[in-house]
Formats: sequence, C-alpha cells, structure tokens
Amino acid sequence: MNKEERTKRFMSMSSRQRQELIIKKMKYRGIEVGSGIPNKNYDSQEVYELIHIANCFPELRDKK
Repeated sequence: MNKEERTKRFMSMSSRQRQELIIKKMKYRGIEVGSGIPNKNYDSQEVYELIHIANCFPELRDKK
C-alpha cells in the first residue's frame, strides 16, 4: 500500500478509529501519550507526528 492509499484509508476512518490506530502504533514503538518533550528532536519523523497528533486529543491522556 503506498502513501496515498494509506492517507485515504486513514482519512476515511472515524475519529475514534484514528485515535485507536495512533495509540496502537505508539504503544508498538514504546511511546506513551503525552510523553513528548518540548524542543526535543526525535530520530523518526513518524514518531514526532504520532506524538503531535496524540497531543491533539487530550481525552487520550491518563489523568493521574
């Protein structure tokens, strides 16, 4: 599946499905929601994008 097809599939998902997919990918990479560090450079652009997207959904963060 090429990038365009993945983008179309992602955009056709409901908001909840997108959130679940993002969280699943983050967990696979060992990233916790809200773990982004301001002014930190990440090695992978995809990791940075996942953190940024997840931060747009405050309801996904655990309240402690």
